[in-house]
Amino acid sequence: MKDRIRKLFTNVWTIPNVLTMIRLLLIPVFVIVFFNTPAGEDKTLALIIFAVASITDLFDGMLARKLNQITDFGKLFDPLADKLMVITAMVCQAIAGVFPWAAVIIVACKELIMMLGGLFMLSRDVVVYSNYVGKSAQVCFIASLILSFFHYRLAGTGAQLDIILLWITVALSLVALVIYAAGAAKTLKQKK
Repeated sequence: MKDRIRKLFTNVWTIPNVLTMIRLLLIPVFVIVFFNTPAGEDKTLALIIFAVASITDLFDGMLARKLNQITDFGKLFDPLADKLMVITAMVCQAIAGVFPWAAVIIVACKELIMMLGGLFMLSRDVVVYSNYVGKSAQVCFIASLILSFFHYRLAGTGAQLDIILLWITVALSLVALVIYAAGAAKTLKQKK
């Protein structure tokens, strides 16, 4: 176990990993700014923080591949940072009355299953990589969350695009879960 932990924290200070750490640090900043903006006022600063965090997500994986700086730390903490940022923003929007709690609970349960499954696979020295459905779901989550900052303006036009996109994204993420589970089962079977 000590060797795995030591390996996890080897070569941590790479550009992609620093971007991941910045994203993790932005989560509490986002929450503080979101809830310190009075109800009914524009939450532009919270939106900017969320957008910056989302941009770091776009660049850290791309840079890791381009600079050949893929590390065990990045493999574990990059997706964790992504999930924590999205879940945190969803919970904030649910507390604010924008997102339905049912969607948040479904996504939180799905992410918990994914994290536990990922840890189980990692304990078997198997890394499950993201697939296009999962990546598409992540992009759609970010889009629906960005739209959620304009929820009341959109609702005033009669279109709740953020909510429609949210439910499409929830469905996509559940499909991604099934694909991950099937891939993990196949990999474990091949290892035996």
